[in-house]
Amino acid sequence: MQRYFIDGSLNNDMAAIVGDDCHHISRVMRMGKGSQVICSDQNGKSAVCVIEEITDEKVMVNVVEWIEATNELPVRVTIASGLPKGDKLELIIQKGTELGAFEFIPFIASRSIVKWDEKKALKKVERWQKIAKEAAEQSHRSILPAVHSPVKLETLTRLAESYDFKLIAYEEEAKAGEASMLFQTLNELKAGDSLFVVFGPEGGLSDKEIAALTARNFKSCGLGPRILRTETAPLYTLSAISYHTELMR
Repeated sequence: MQRYFIDGSLNNDMAAIVGDDCHHISRVMRMGKGSQVICSDQNGKSAVCVIEEITDEKVMVNVVEWIEATNELPVRVTIASGLPKGDKLELIIQKGTELGAFEFIPFIASRSIVKWDEKKALKKVERWQKIAKEAAEQSHRSILPAVHSPVKLETLTRLAESYDFKLIAYEEEAKAGEASMLFQTLNELKAGDSLFVVFGPEGGLSDKEIAALTARNFKSCGLGPRILRTETAPLYTLSAISYHTELMR
């Protein structure tokens, strides 16, 4: 059954599906009155809905059955990535959404090769959010991950202040054989906790950036003996979190 995220709330029995999703339902899936879809709202509520009306502008649906089960990770994980080049961030957002990330915050690192163009910012962030939405629908997420516009490191540390756990995936720790911090953190995580993880761009994080993060109570960790690419490290981490908090419970 197709899943769609709607604006607003599903508290009322009737809801509207608009925009590209309206076109997808009527023109691509060729659904009609009586067809059923799954709708999720901005509060994480999901329900099986039946289509009551289709127009050029919207699809009106009625709630048939509320879905109590959730496909979300039991912990809230934010992925902070130093701006990488090319379409690597798009891959992180797409696959990271499938793996359960709650939020993505790109940041402008000192070794980021790509230069952030403020003139193209809105269009770029809209594309990233669309990628997250499509991945969330495909993987039957109940929550649509937020994707931020890139921030500076100082802003990043402020955004992380309220988190229960804060980690830096640092390749120098991996080279030195550090292998316990991620494991220790996962062992301490409880359902409902929040985890903020920072990953560097292709050139890694500078000593100055590491010092700034550790001064704000971030802890460095290795991700095993192999050095991972900037687009691989977040996916490795999310997979480890899923295994530890979902499959081992």
